[in-house]
Amino acid sequence: MSTQREQADMFFKQLEEFTKTMKQSVGIPLVMDQKTGVAMWYDQRELKLKFLISIEKTRKFFEALSEGKVLATKCKKTGKIYFPPQVDCPDAPDSEVEWVELPKEGELLTYTIINTKPYSFGHYPDYTVGIARLANGVQILAWVRETDPKKLRVGMKVRLEVVKREPEGYLTYELVPVEE
Repeated sequence: MSTQREQADMFFKQLEEFTKTMKQSVGIPLVMDQKTGVAMWYDQRELKLKFLISIEKTRKFFEALSEGKVLATKCKKTGKIYFPPQVDCPDAPDSEVEWVELPKEGELLTYTIINTKPYSFGHYPDYTVGIARLANGVQILAWVRETDPKKLRVGMKVRLEVVKREPEGYLTYELVPVEE
């Protein structure tokens, strides 16, 4: 059985061959969408996306991950907590925000198993993404660390943990089911 990435590579190889034929016969890289029948232009330039963005204003969030903490921001004027962290308070733009650590305990509100992955996630086995409400009411979206989806249920207790995502080797956070 081939991986999703291998299947995508095979699809694009076949598309390249078909497009080559189309360019020879009609002079343009025209393909027809199989679902809609709409004519589509196949751009044959490969796009490899890497980016560099400033995290200076939210740097404290990333630094806290190395200490095993997940931070949010709290508006000093309204008291509302924002996650992901925001550098400005949307409800009181003239107010400052302060950093607060999120509680580790929460409840799983919903989840979904990702088996059709974006191309850049094709090297991962199927994974689960869930939304949990933490003890302070903040809702957080994260991967759920459980390989057997039958063990998951809405309402179960979860714990927020900082983990190293492999093979990339960067720190992130996950929801971990708590045995009851």
